[in-house]
Amino acid sequence: MSKFEKNWKPQQNQSSFGQKTKEAVRGQQPMRPQIQKATSQLQQEITRLNRSMDRLKQREQAIFKKTVTAVQQHDEQTSKAYSNELAEVRKMAKIVTQSKLALEQITTRLQTVTDIGDFTATLAPAIGVIKNIRTTLGTAMPDAQSALGDIGASLTSLMTDVGGLSGGNFFTPESSEEADKIMAEAAAVAEKRMSDSFPEIPSASNESVYSS
Repeated sequence: MSKFEKNWKPQQNQSSFGQKTKEAVRGQQPMRPQIQKATSQLQQEITRLNRSMDRLKQREQAIFKKTVTAVQQHDEQTSKAYSNELAEVRKMAKIVTQSKLALEQITTRLQTVTDIGDFTATLAPAIGVIKNIRTTLGTAMPDAQSALGDIGASLTSLMTDVGGLSGGNFFTPESSEEADKIMAEAAAVAEKRMSDSFPEIPSASNESVYSS
């Protein structure tokens, strides 16, 4: 199991505030369906990102072939244009991969919340991640912003309700740091997947690799 996967596990610290939160959740049954609805919506967004990634891979492969051909034909202007386009497609692919990984992590955590009511360690970072991804996907997938905005608003409302019942404050520096950590880990894994999946962009300096 990778370090990234191990980080899905919720914190086990059971403070008095955590106990209050659990009691509040137990007393508010409609909250469970709200979390289940949010996780279902997040899974739909993950599916959408998977489809987007499939399209990007197909586009990347097509542009890569054209780039190789241009390099082999010593068409510097065309190969440069294709190389730039290829770099942009790969950049979008990395953004989509990072977003998908981060959404998968918070979805898993939210599914755990449904079982144990560990709101303090989960909801605030989840909202932070969603807000971050909405910004990150602004250029790659602008159509995802609306759906993610609705999910974030729903979780924020739920968090406010639970905070009122338990007398606690979920907005802490630690929750923001956790959201940043999730995004950073997702970015690192996405970078590794990109380097493993996509070959070096063709250029005149490595033409011999593609001439055989």
